[in-house]
Amino acid sequence: MSLNVGAKTTAAEVIDGVDLHGRTAIVTGGASGIGTETTRALAAAGARVIVAVRDVAKARAVNAAVEVAELDLASIRSVDAFTAGVDGPVHILVNNAGVMAAPFTQTADGFELQFGTNHLGHFALVQGLLPRLLEGAAQAGEARVVSVSSAGHRHSDVHLDDPNFHHRPYDRWQAYGQSKTANVLLAVELDRRHAGDGIVANALHPGGILTPLQRHLSVAEQVELGWIDERGRPLQDFKTTEQGAATSVYAAVSPDLSKRGGQYLEDCAVAAEYGGSGPFRGYMPYARDPKRAAELWERSEAWVEQARKG
Repeated sequence: MSLNVGAKTTAAEVIDGVDLHGRTAIVTGGASGIGTETTRALAAAGARVIVAVRDVAKARAVNAAVEVAELDLASIRSVDAFTAGVDGPVHILVNNAGVMAAPFTQTADGFELQFGTNHLGHFALVQGLLPRLLEGAAQAGEARVVSVSSAGHRHSDVHLDDPNFHHRPYDRWQAYGQSKTANVLLAVELDRRHAGDGIVANALHPGGILTPLQRHLSVAEQVELGWIDERGRPLQDFKTTEQGAATSVYAAVSPDLSKRGGQYLEDCAVAAEYGGSGPFRGYMPYARDPKRAAELWERSEAWVEQARKG
């Protein structure tokens, strides 16, 4: 990959010249936002792409050239049904779907919505697809798992003893933050467990992009946050969806990351730890703490198994 990638690079530019014929990719939440652009880029490179979404009709309308399957990450039963229907090796898994700043809601299994969807749904998905990912790695020499996190992980570490806000006041940004921290920790521990098997897992911040992810925020709230003006135009250095998908695609295909997992990426590059001053960039130390990652994995296994038992 000779391209000089950066903040304004698009997904199409990242994948230019990459040949994914014979490879299978799965993208969650590929019916809108950066998921759609990620899907388009992978499909344009020749991959068989399976878009996993709640709204199958919408996804088919947006992505006519790819396969679409039903997946509700807020239901472990739905996740298990989806993974049971996937045949053959999987070479790329992009855990892209998510919910942000939602009012307090519980999933079908009783988990807080953001933690249950953004983390536990994707955790169960990785569990169920692991045999397929191992097949993909054995076939192609490597399989990639991409965990779409956010700079919003700075809002909170994961509260392992109370992730569902049973014993503390609900704060939608803390809930979002801990789910995004969990996305990073998932990549860290998955890579530790399976790097030797050829699975490379990385997490990323895609940048600021105006997408349906902001559906739970009013215009007034987004104006107050400094994201948009009163007419809905972005004020900060927001990216287009094509630019926002670039780091996901970079994580999925770049040779720069061959055998280099457990990282946190920004602007198509490996990010450094947050320095504590100036504009926020980089990751908080707790998000890549290997002990936290291992403990979260073990607890997530228990939580998901509990949900499966009903």
